[in-house]
Amino acid sequence: MTETATPVEPEVHDHDAPHGYASDKVAYLKRMRRIEGQVRGIARMIDEDVYCIDILTQVSAVTKALQSVSLALVEDHLSHCVVDAARASDEDAAVKIKEATAAIGRLVR
Repeated sequence: MTETATPVEPEVHDHDAPHGYASDKVAYLKRMRRIEGQVRGIARMIDEDVYCIDILTQVSAVTKALQSVSLALVEDHLSHCVVDAARASDEDAAVKIKEATAAIGRLVR
């Protein structure tokens, strides 16, 4: 393998209110556990010398699953955190919109 992914340090935000995904937390955790299992399956496939295309098919499935979770989190953030900030003040709204724009930018890279 020629490229190593560099882990991204999570940004720390001081939020007292519940997060936008709070009402769906159990579902998000279930989806992430399923994705985690898929990733372990890919590692097992590599260990067992499975055909390249079959592994790539599974990588594509995991990628799509993560994208789906990402889009749902963006929607939750916009409909909860950004809306709440917009109700509070224009300045709070501007901060949340800038934060969301940066997060979306990281997702589409």
